[in-house]
Amino acid sequence: MSQQLVRSTSLAGAIVLGLGSILGTGAFVSVGIGADIAGGAVLWAILIAAVTALCNGLSSAQLASAHSVSGGTYEYGYRFLNPAYGVTAGSLFVVAKSASAATAALAVGWYVTNVTAIPEYLAQWIAAAVLVLFTLLVLGGVKRTNWVNAAIVTVSIVALLAFIITGHQQTAVVVERALVEWWHVLQAAALLFVAYTGYGRIATMGEEVQNPRQVIPLAVILTLAVVTLLYLGVGSALLHFPSIADFQAEHFSLASLLPTGPIQWLVAVGAVVAMSGVILNLILGVSRVVLAMGRRADLPMRFANLNDQQTSAPSATWLTCVVMLVLVAIGDIKTAWSFSAFTVLVYYGITNLAALKVTKSDRFVPKWVSILGLVSCLGLVVFVPWQVLLSGLIFIVVVLLIHQLRR
Repeated sequence: MSQQLVRSTSLAGAIVLGLGSILGTGAFVSVGIGADIAGGAVLWAILIAAVTALCNGLSSAQLASAHSVSGGTYEYGYRFLNPAYGVTAGSLFVVAKSASAATAALAVGWYVTNVTAIPEYLAQWIAAAVLVLFTLLVLGGVKRTNWVNAAIVTVSIVALLAFIITGHQQTAVVVERALVEWWHVLQAAALLFVAYTGYGRIATMGEEVQNPRQVIPLAVILTLAVVTLLYLGVGSALLHFPSIADFQAEHFSLASLLPTGPIQWLVAVGAVVAMSGVILNLILGVSRVVLAMGRRADLPMRFANLNDQQTSAPSATWLTCVVMLVLVAIGDIKTAWSFSAFTVLVYYGITNLAALKVTKSDRFVPKWVSILGLVSCLGLVVFVPWQVLLSGLIFIVVVLLIHQLRR
């Protein structure tokens, strides 16, 4: 019988975990890029992404309650669909979230070199050091990690509120850009959906959450409510800055819109802290999926080993760190983010399919919620750049071929 992790995470801890996973690149970068795509309609894009995330989050909560083990949709695919879906979901999750963590780490390095005298060529080394630091923290156990999460979330929210208040003190402007069409709004929504997907970290921690049937659904709903309010506040504030029409999306930061002074520094520090929170929680979430894949022998079984206290999975966590370090070495933020968009949409499509298979006795989320989530994922994925779409499909085919050969 495989070892089980200790259930040490409460409702408050699960909410903090979700907020710490989401409030990073989403709040401090992606909402601004969404405003560049959708202009004044960015608030609609935020709401569309929120509805999609809510449907997927409830499907994840349904599954986590019915099958509360670590591994997320990797485990749900095995349990409710078939091994091919499980392996596909697990592989997509590991690659997508490793890319997201590498992107966040590189963003930390970029922020640090831009606000200090540190040379820019050291940004990747800073990113690598941050990944190793948070890997060591995760190895200390989830209870200690939650205390750090609470501090990170507090700083992030304070910085965002400072930006929102400052932005609304500006004179409202009209963002100059080409006429916004419906596909601009959906394209922005696809990008912003990725900025919501940290809630999945709550579901992947199903084995460590107390009373998962009640705690996980409530934690997902409350987390998404808080995030949506913050995103709407940031999106509304962005439209008050004349310079929003001129920024370069790939180098955008909220701090760059503010005049030099204490508020700018507060927002910059909040962004770095929030990115660090994303990295922390992604290392935690991805390592748990690697742990689950080791248990089923889709990865070498040594990755299923826990420490003596059964509070962490050292081998799985270090493998996660190595994958992220490789992606940091590549250093292509734009490609990593786009590939992450494709993989998470497919991943949550599988999540909704699995949720539809939950038995009536275990069901508390109506089937139409999962159907809407599935349709939303399939509808948004077509707005990913075709090069990324093709590469992602090839990756899935390769994963399935390897899985078939191993079987």
